[in-house]
Amino acid sequence: MKNHTIQKLIYELVSKLFVFPLYKLVFKGHLIGRDNIPQKDSFIMVSNHGSLLDPPLLGHAIGRNISFMAKAELFEIPFLGFIIKACGAYPVKRGIVDKNTIKTACKKLSNDNCIGIFIDGTRQKNGRVNKPKHGAALLAFKNQKLLLPVAIVNSHRLIRFKFFIPMFSRIVIKVGKPVQPPQSSSREDLNSVTIQLKDKINNLIG
Repeated sequence: MKNHTIQKLIYELVSKLFVFPLYKLVFKGHLIGRDNIPQKDSFIMVSNHGSLLDPPLLGHAIGRNISFMAKAELFEIPFLGFIIKACGAYPVKRGIVDKNTIKTACKKLSNDNCIGIFIDGTRQKNGRVNKPKHGAALLAFKNQKLLLPVAIVNSHRLIRFKFFIPMFSRIVIKVGKPVQPPQSSSREDLNSVTIQLKDKINNLIG
């Protein structure tokens, strides 16, 4: 209970002192589709990925404590590793099927915690969903949780320079209607839901 209280306190401090000024003051953040966010049960948030700042910006805007997968190497960095772990992030090893990561995600969902997954698995230069993975759909089937498609617009070009002067893009976060989990874990069903998520997110981006 003590660790949970400390984690919650750190999450709220980081959100209010660091993320809020970035989201509202620097990037003029705006949320569209708030009514589509489930308020009671946990869910799997699925999004495009364009910047390292996506997790805190999305978590703050959605208004739910969302645990994101993070590269295992980040947890080895002093202070940063402590902060992201305290905020609910959990490590994933790139390029392999990490059973511990899947087990952690399932445990969080069973404890009524929301998790966030970048469906491409890595940042995309054009900010869109290009080559989505089946992981989110598989987790949704295993845990029978809704998938929430979310688009974060302009995160791939947060900062531009004009005559050496930094220009900050406006962040718009659009929330689509939840998608039901696949009916089975067959490749066909997983692919069908994954393509549905890809289309919904890209349509939200415009």
